[in-house]
Amino acid sequence: MKNVFDKNDLTELIDRIQLLSPQSNNLWGTMNVGQMLAHCNVTYEMIYTDKHPKPNSFMRFILTLIVKPMVVNEKPYKKNTKTAPQFVIAGERDFEAEKKRLIDYLIKTQELGETHFHLKESHSFGPLTKTEWSNLCYKHLDHHLSQFGV
Repeated sequence: MKNVFDKNDLTELIDRIQLLSPQSNNLWGTMNVGQMLAHCNVTYEMIYTDKHPKPNSFMRFILTLIVKPMVVNEKPYKKNTKTAPQFVIAGERDFEAEKKRLIDYLIKTQELGETHFHLKESHSFGPLTKTEWSNLCYKHLDHHLSQFGV
């Protein structure tokens, strides 16, 4: 799997994002392209902000036990996989603003680097290794860029 901390892999992701336009259509699912970008930004909001409440200890245990292995492994997500409630995006989103926010988050993540992220506490899963962080970020974004054909 590609690595969000690698400058070349990051450049490839950003190039794919740049291929999107407000008219880009999804190949599956219900989100439009602006909603998809906002949806992808939630991952980074959870890393860099306190916008989303953290799960209680019981829910975190369940997430760590059941969801974490699926999120941090290298197996691609299936199409139309159900998402967590905080990732559901309703209403229209400003395509350009969401695109810029996502690219800025990606650049910040790459610049902070894998040393910063190694064993950093995640919002929902506890400490993750640098590889788990990269897989979590790359796999989710790759899934949604593929959803829009880029």
